[in-house]
Amino acid sequence: MRFVDAYVPIEFDEYNETLKEEFDKLGSETDDPIGQFIKLAKARGETKETDPILLELLIALHRKVDELTAYVKNEKKELLPLKYKSETNGIGFEYFRIKDKILKKGIKYYGRFDLPVFPERKVPVIFEGYSEDIAKIIHMHDRDIKDYNAYITARERAIIREMKAKNG
Repeated sequence: MRFVDAYVPIEFDEYNETLKEEFDKLGSETDDPIGQFIKLAKARGETKETDPILLELLIALHRKVDELTAYVKNEKKELLPLKYKSETNGIGFEYFRIKDKILKKGIKYYGRFDLPVFPERKVPVIFEGYSEDIAKIIHMHDRDIKDYNAYITARERAIIREMKAKNG
């Protein structure tokens, strides 16, 4: 097991069917109407001439407008309350480590990372206690896996740059 130093807030609770529904719902959130429209446009080849970064920024702006509209209409998206709150102090591609020794070995959990990715969102994860403070990732949505792995890689690069700066 190899961990990269990373301090990411996580909420979690023991897994059950109600939490599975939230996991599924949070995964389909990325398939909002604008997201579906863009996916279809990409599949038809209509975005070939479009700058991908500009397109991603435009999508994020559209989602922000949707969030503001929901706020003005007092429509609040409620997430289920989870029993435990902690923070990671190491992440890896298949495992992560939390600061508190509160996991039970072999028990399945559902959690939400506040992963610092763009656009910002809650990243749901299903994991199993490997030890009191180490979790084995069992399931994440495809887009979340890509963002999680990209975050690990970015943290590794930042740490390498810091080490190079210290050593001259």
